[in-house]
Amino acid sequence: MPVEFLGIAATHDGSETHPRSGASFDKEYTLKLARAHEDHGWDRVLFAYGSGSPDPAPAAAYIAARLDKLQLLLAHRPNVSYPTFAAKTFATLDRISDGRLTVHFITGGSDREQGREGDTLTKDQRYSRTREYIEIVKRIWTTHEPFDHEGEHYRFHDFVSDVFPVQQPRPNVSFGGSSDAAYAAGGAEADIYCLWGEPLERTAEQIEAVKAAARAAGRTTPPRIQVAFRPIIAPTEELAWEKAHRTVAAINARKEQGGSVAGRGRGAPENTGSRRLLAIAEAGERYDRALWTPTAAATGGAGNSNALVGTPETVAQALLDYYDLGVDILSARGYDLLGDAVDFGRHVIPLVREEVAKRDAARAALAVDGAEDGARRPVGAGR
Repeated sequence: MPVEFLGIAATHDGSETHPRSGASFDKEYTLKLARAHEDHGWDRVLFAYGSGSPDPAPAAAYIAARLDKLQLLLAHRPNVSYPTFAAKTFATLDRISDGRLTVHFITGGSDREQGREGDTLTKDQRYSRTREYIEIVKRIWTTHEPFDHEGEHYRFHDFVSDVFPVQQPRPNVSFGGSSDAAYAAGGAEADIYCLWGEPLERTAEQIEAVKAAARAAGRTTPPRIQVAFRPIIAPTEELAWEKAHRTVAAINARKEQGGSVAGRGRGAPENTGSRRLLAIAEAGERYDRALWTPTAAATGGAGNSNALVGTPETVAQALLDYYDLGVDILSARGYDLLGDAVDFGRHVIPLVREEVAKRDAARAALAVDGAEDGARRPVGAGR
């Protein structure tokens, strides 16, 4: 199966290791970073969402109008707009981008962060709302006749959109989470299910949970799986580990100076995914071929925060281990957003693509051999 790479479409140059150098929306940097991804083998970039951050939808439209190939993953929280409005926004953006849009729906793992924009629902209520929201958006994208909706969270009558996506029947829907409620909602509605980087054994367990939820929802084809990491690469293993320890030191120094780390508040995280990352970090620093947890521990399990450390060859092989589990979208983001995107694109992506091509060719050859053996077998043989 083909492999895809997802990067980050940040609107400024700040990260967990250093503050931004300019405005929160730096137009020139936003374009420069996106172009670096397009020029170095990445497939798409994520326009993330934060309560006080620049609006990702116009940022995505800005990039779509200036780049020709890079695909867009737009993060969206259902609490910030009615689904009738959002569906039109997404369809318009798919038109602007000539069919390059995927929408990532965020339920919200922090009551405090959700409350900043007036969302007072409980976590379970939020999952219920997200599932209904996605169902409505999909229907709006694909329905050309007015319809009514009477649901738990949304009610409207006689609605039909006059703007439809380029992609047919609709753009893909992306979803993430590590709780049972998340598996149920995403297993039912998502085309792509997103996980944070965990040890291989735990990732395999999560993939099975997603597949089971999809089966329970009556689906015959489960969502594709995406897993996210923070790669730390260097020409030698020794240099890579030195860089990794410098990175954690910089994260801790930034926290001591009062710097924000991924917008997290104080105290233990509320969401299951972050609690899982912290539990994994507490149990050990290194897992499998290259997974390293102190970056997650330093940020309090804030989002995509487990690292893969090593040479490009080591990190590529580690990513292939996840590919062999069934992960076909690999998300990666460094701490020097621009420089790391270029380095990863130059030195890691080609290695992974080459090995995936070899695996696909070997599978194709086995399939041909199997078909030929079956054709040569006499009628009734093997009974």
